[in-house]
Amino acid sequence: MTKEQKNEVIVALKEKFSQYSNFYVTDTESLTVAQVGKLRKSCFDKQVEMKVAKNTLIRKALEQLDAEKYSGVYDSLHKVTALMFSDNPKEPALIISSFRKSNNNGEKPELKAAFINGDIYTGDTQLKALTQIKTKNELIGEVIGLLQSPAKRVLAALLHHHEKGGVVTPPTAEAAVEVAAEPVAVAEAPAAVVAEEAPAAADDAAPTAE
Repeated sequence: MTKEQKNEVIVALKEKFSQYSNFYVTDTESLTVAQVGKLRKSCFDKQVEMKVAKNTLIRKALEQLDAEKYSGVYDSLHKVTALMFSDNPKEPALIISSFRKSNNNGEKPELKAAFINGDIYTGDTQLKALTQIKTKNELIGEVIGLLQSPAKRVLAALLHHHEKGGVVTPPTAEAAVEVAAEPVAVAEAPAAVVAEEAPAAADDAAPTAE
């Protein structure tokens, strides 16, 4: 590989490292050509980009971007290295786990390191933990679920109250709104009675004052 070709690879790698906040450093040594092809297809199907490059060029690309930021990745750059780039932080881990199972619980590809939103996970023992990372959408979904839980409980209570009142119509959202409106009508009734009785009380008090 000429110097110009090496520089082209470094530029291409820098673009990928800049584009993605998550990448995995894996060891694909000992995999057959057919297995590597199968792994590439799995990555493609899950929108994960897989790139094989020389360790020296990977390190130069990282150092040119931010030597300190990626320093924890350097020790993993040995043997054959295949990089997996993904928007989803756990998708490459799921692909690796699934690939191993389909190959009779093999140990390849081996996870050497993973860079996830600025955090670095080193060693193959981190693979299981990486498969359980919550994505941004999953976290948002959990928060929404927590916020909706009180509303669901209130709705269920209103429907139960509506049913106890002898109404036999199915518990629809409209029925829940009707029930929710009932306490407001009850609350306003005493105020109306007081408003009507107030003038009479004032008239009764006048003769006493004389």
